[in-house]
Amino acid sequence: MKNLRNDLQRPAKRPVHSIGIPAGKQQKSFSQTKKGKPRSKTKSRQIETHPLEPARIRRITGSFAFIEHRFLHDGFWAILDHHQLLLYLFLIIVADRNGLSYYSYDKIGTLLRISVDEYILARNALIDQDMIAFDGYLFQVLSLPEKVTRSVSKTLKTQEQMQKYDPATIRQLTLDAFWGK
Repeated sequence: MKNLRNDLQRPAKRPVHSIGIPAGKQQKSFSQTKKGKPRSKTKSRQIETHPLEPARIRRITGSFAFIEHRFLHDGFWAILDHHQLLLYLFLIIVADRNGLSYYSYDKIGTLLRISVDEYILARNALIDQDMIAFDGYLFQVLSLPEKVTRSVSKTLKTQEQMQKYDPATIRQLTLDAFWGK
């Protein structure tokens, strides 16, 4: 009973591998450096990582797609909406070693579960951002431009912009065309 009470009061020792401290270094305080000096609060300690599932480490076994870290760190991710991201990532995944993809718009729409209008808007935005090239049949995922091209404004201001991009206006124009005013 006494041992049980002591176990409840004393924090359990965690296995060394679960906190990333090499064997023989467990005794040092987290607040001290190797030389025993107090650790600066502004410097963070390098985290040692290890695979959570060593038997399931990814390996390149066939074709392979990659995304540069710059895509996230330089702001390309942030400027794209979800349909643009979905299309861009899809084109990266299906592209050959030169970035070429032969998928048709109807197949892309079916696989990504997006409408033709959503596909067209996403495709055109990626072309405007100089991230892909398209010749009417063939896509090429391009190397990332030097910097992100930010659009000045995403708000619709003119009647022409409304007729081109506003779903409610487009729907109304379509209904008017079929049923007459």
